[in-house]
Amino acid sequence: MKTLNDFDFNGKTALIRVDFNVPLDDEQKVTDTTRIEAAKPTIMQVLNQGGSCVLMSHLGRPKNRDQKLSLEHIVSTAEQILGVKVLFVSDCIGEKPLQAVAELPKNSVLLLENLRFYTEEEQGDTSFAQSLAELGDIYVNDAFGTAHRAHASTAIIADYFKGKSCFGTLLASEITNVNRVMLNGESPVTAIIGGAKVSSKITIIERILDAVDHLIIGGGMAFTFIKAQGGSIGTSLVEDDKQELALNILELASAKGVEVHLPIDTVITQEFSNDSETDVAMIHEIPDGWMGLDAGPETRQKFSEVIHQSKTLLFNGPVGVFEMPTFAEGTIALCEAIALATKNGAFSLVGGGDSVAAVKQFNYDDQVSYVSTGGGAMLEMLEGKTLPGIAAVLNA
Repeated sequence: MKTLNDFDFNGKTALIRVDFNVPLDDEQKVTDTTRIEAAKPTIMQVLNQGGSCVLMSHLGRPKNRDQKLSLEHIVSTAEQILGVKVLFVSDCIGEKPLQAVAELPKNSVLLLENLRFYTEEEQGDTSFAQSLAELGDIYVNDAFGTAHRAHASTAIIADYFKGKSCFGTLLASEITNVNRVMLNGESPVTAIIGGAKVSSKITIIERILDAVDHLIIGGGMAFTFIKAQGGSIGTSLVEDDKQELALNILELASAKGVEVHLPIDTVITQEFSNDSETDVAMIHEIPDGWMGLDAGPETRQKFSEVIHQSKTLLFNGPVGVFEMPTFAEGTIALCEAIALATKNGAFSLVGGGDSVAAVKQFNYDDQVSYVSTGGGAMLEMLEGKTLPGIAAVLNA
């Protein structure tokens, strides 16, 4: 795996695929700078070696040239975070960027216009990729969030940088940390898989059974397992057509020596509302007309005990409707247990949109080992899929 450390950027122009697909408010102001901050180490390493950076990214899903989605809107925020002047050019291929690169002073940063202003980007067009390739000496992919897309700037462009492609700091870290769980995890290894539906996590569960010792299943998806075992789940979320699959997963886990931990009890309510009346029921005995929306106290205790005994942890999906404070206690308890295990020496990886949102919302993101920046890309890596953006650099 080639990284920044394999190249000398002095006097060179690094063409860096970053993920600056950041949220903007109605006034086109950046509301979350996480992705820009994540790219900073790569950019600064190139600059500190005497190189220049040409940054390319997409922003949103524009139809034609939608100026509301111009990357010009994030220039001032990028300057504040990077601490350097960021030049901007209103195109990403053609004469304008070629001239801007030719005139780019040493140790400078140039941001190209939104790649998706051209349909060729998402089409993986080779001519478009070749035009982008003319803007740098060394190609650096540091956009994990788009590594699972076979787009021109993430997968095709590396063909024009044979021997001159590498991963940026962020993308290299993502690969290393996922592999630390999936390939090199210190036992006991525990995966916490939550969220709403079994169907969205089938491939991940099947894949990780070869890598883990314990599997904690929580959230809405747990009710499909409980009903499949003959439990009464009231009006709780369930995928009736996945009950046989749930039983097969439990059988497969048993055959592989993986201990599966399902919820024992659950916080129940009659309405999907933060202000509704609540009670606690055993997970197999939810009354008619009631639904489970959070892990109950016994479940929290049980899950925490398993987590505290673990040396490697993967957290992918909450165990309750944490967006509503009334039903957030289970996910908070999970975050606390993971943070404590991490403090005591365990390695913890948080990946997937909802689990990342949870650790950030409850301020545990700096108390775990690693928080992944790529939702879809992270899930596909856990599923064992080859990501085009990673394969392109490895093969270049």
